[in-house]
This record gives sequence, C-alpha cells and structure tokens, in this order.
Amino acid sequence: MTDRLSHRLTRQFTRLTTSIPRRDRGMTTAEYAVGIMAACTFALVLLGVVKSDAVRSALAGIVQSALGIAG
Repeated sequence: MTDRLSHRLTRQFTRLTTSIPRRDRGMTTAEYAVGIMAACTFALVLLGVVKSDAVRSALAGIVQSALGIAG
C-alpha cells in the first residue's frame, strides 16, 4: 500500500514540476521579441535625432570647443 502511494505521489510531483516550464517557453520568447523590437525602435529614433541638422551642429560645436581647449 505504501509503495503504491509513494509511486503515485512521485508521478504527480514529476508531472507538476515538468509541466510548469513548458507553459512558459513561449512567453520568454515573446518577451525577448518585444524587447528587441523596442531596442531597434529606440535605435532608429536616436539615429534620426543624431542625424538632424540641429544636433549635428551642436555636436560639431562641442567637438570644436573641446579641440580648442586641448590645442
């Protein structure tokens, strides 16, 4: 009787512990996909800002000022 009960409990425990990660596999992949898309979108926005004329001239002024101080 005790062997049957322990065998049954072992099967239930194994079934419970092995089924949890299977349900999460898709969610992890989806979270990575959303994170990658957010990073790419941020990179494109940042690239657009840096390529604008106002930012480009401000950066050039900073570099010239730094070179003027150093030189």
